[in-house]
Amino acid sequence: MARLKEKYYSEIMSALMESQEIKNKMACPKLEKIVLNMGVGKAIENKKRLEAAVKDLSLITGQKAVVTKARNSIAGFKLREEVGIGCKATLRGQIMYEFLDRLITVIIPRIRDFRGFSTTAFDQAGCYSLGLQEQSFFPEIDLDRLEFYQGMNITFVIKNSNKKASFELMKLFGFPFKREEKKN
Repeated sequence: MARLKEKYYSEIMSALMESQEIKNKMACPKLEKIVLNMGVGKAIENKKRLEAAVKDLSLITGQKAVVTKARNSIAGFKLREEVGIGCKATLRGQIMYEFLDRLITVIIPRIRDFRGFSTTAFDQAGCYSLGLQEQSFFPEIDLDRLEFYQGMNITFVIKNSNKKASFELMKLFGFPFKREEKKN
């Protein structure tokens, strides 16, 4: 069992139930999936950028990334319907918890001048989204063979939650948020 999954069931769930005043374990907030998305707008001009993004995202997640295609044609952007413009990967179960553990312990400490993630990026359903400027933070990526630097979005989908409960869950996992400064 993944370290964070074991920690969730042994420590975090009981702490959440106590702090959020939840009586039923099934109603406790739980991480359902992690979605990684790379939007490759330059893929219209250079098909190699999309192929490189799919390859890098597959290396990062450990599973095959899916190419996302344009739904509509937009003449101003020289975009046609059904043309590949990005890629995504959805992580669930064991792989999801292992990725979260790697993100917190290995990848985030490699980010230069990091001061914590925003606490306001939660939506109404309690899902949390963040962006990384480039994929080179991940140790799976060989910097010598990296052709294109590409940013990515990471969304943590949390079930049975709201903003406050999701923040508490992510904090208990050890996710580094910005410290709120008190104004005098």
